[in-house]
Amino acid sequence: MSDYQRQANQLITSLDLSLPPVAVAFCDVVPNNVPDFDGLAPAGCTFWQEAATRTFATSARDHALCSVGIHTHNLSEAPASQQDELQATLQAMVGLDYLREEEVAAIPVLQREAKHALYGPLAEFPIDPDVVLLFTHARQGLILSEVAARVDRGIPPAMGRPACAVVPQVLNHGHAAMSLGCCGARAYLDVLSDNVALWALPGSKLAQYCEQIEVFARANKTLTVFHEQRRKDAELGKRPTVRESLQRLS
Repeated sequence: MSDYQRQANQLITSLDLSLPPVAVAFCDVVPNNVPDFDGLAPAGCTFWQEAATRTFATSARDHALCSVGIHTHNLSEAPASQQDELQATLQAMVGLDYLREEEVAAIPVLQREAKHALYGPLAEFPIDPDVVLLFTHARQGLILSEVAARVDRGIPPAMGRPACAVVPQVLNHGHAAMSLGCCGARAYLDVLSDNVALWALPGSKLAQYCEQIEVFARANKTLTVFHEQRRKDAELGKRPTVRESLQRLS
């Protein structure tokens, strides 16, 4: 079993994920045996959902309907119309006061340009991932926030529009981040339902996250039983000490 297969299994088992971890990597040369994306994507974020079941390579032309995604991912060889499309998109957002001129520069953009973005299940990814994506609900996100605070030694950001900006945010800074998505991503992705958020982990620290996710998942399970018992006791008018409650766990 490869390291990535083992780490994918760790993440799925510890967090009880309903969708496998998705890996993302940027490169100038596509690895052998990795097919190009075959289809028409309305937005770059749709590749995340597709990548839960298969590995494929994309270039700027595959992101052509998503000028914001081409911008945040700094993809080279973009269509000539990309800048016009991007400006039209930004102007529409500014017109709605959804975005302001001074906020545009704050949108994270990948620091290095790349020809291709690769997507696929972490368990079978052919190269080292730059970012690993997890679709989670609040309980799973709780564990990830606790892990990120320990591994990254800081509080992870909770990001909004655009959802694709979480990828350059994590890759540029090397720290985990959560994205609540954006109205576009939530329109395009079936998996991004109202009770689901997206977490992104830097591939360079994936082993550390996986190790601590196991620790915190186990601790959360034990402490949940502890607190549930304390609640029942209080509802029955009992006043157990912490030591008494802990003894009941063993």
